[in-house]
Amino acid sequence: MKNENLKSRPAAQFDFQRFVDDFKGLDPNDPGVWPLGPRVVVLIAILVATIAGAWWFFWQDQVDLLKQRQAEELTLRDEWVQKKRQSVNLDEHLKQLAEIDRQFGALLRQLPNRAEMDSLLADINQAGLGRGLLFELFKPGGDIVKEFYAEMPIAVRVVGNYHDLGEFAADVAKMPRIVTLNNVSIDRPKPGEPLKMDATAVTYRYLDEDELAAQRQAKAKAAKPR
Repeated sequence: MKNENLKSRPAAQFDFQRFVDDFKGLDPNDPGVWPLGPRVVVLIAILVATIAGAWWFFWQDQVDLLKQRQAEELTLRDEWVQKKRQSVNLDEHLKQLAEIDRQFGALLRQLPNRAEMDSLLADINQAGLGRGLLFELFKPGGDIVKEFYAEMPIAVRVVGNYHDLGEFAADVAKMPRIVTLNNVSIDRPKPGEPLKMDATAVTYRYLDEDELAAQRQAKAKAAKPR
């Protein structure tokens, strides 16, 4: 019987028209007497507005900051992984560094110092004379100072046949000191005359301790604020 009575009761239905009518004639100065529907709607609107305001003025910046910190965390994590790999392979890196130092020292030994430049210039001159070439010009220029070495350009003009000019260039390339031939031009002034080669021979020397000290002082002086 009890179940039959429950089945016979009509289900509660939402009266939309009555809900709309509840909003008519509301007194904004006395919301306490409002019907239940308007009060619930206003409370929900206030809640939504509060959440939206908090998001716009406070939470959004916090979310952006959180994303920034997460990105920084990923970057730091990658750096940590790289440093861990380096620490694991530290012995191998030290061996590579020692090999680089050895190779650099070998290259550095191919650069003459300032006292050896005269003998190097004599060797270049002798290389041309040994091939039967005639020097019309052999003029060393001023040093071009770099970070730890200096370049010395030498204007060269030699006269001879094509084969001897080629052998001279090969002899210069085989020298134990580093010498390069740049801006090479070969022409024959008149038919039947020997060839004439103009070039700039560039040799290199490392800076001595006094020059390096002067260079460091100049850099320090330039770095000081005025």
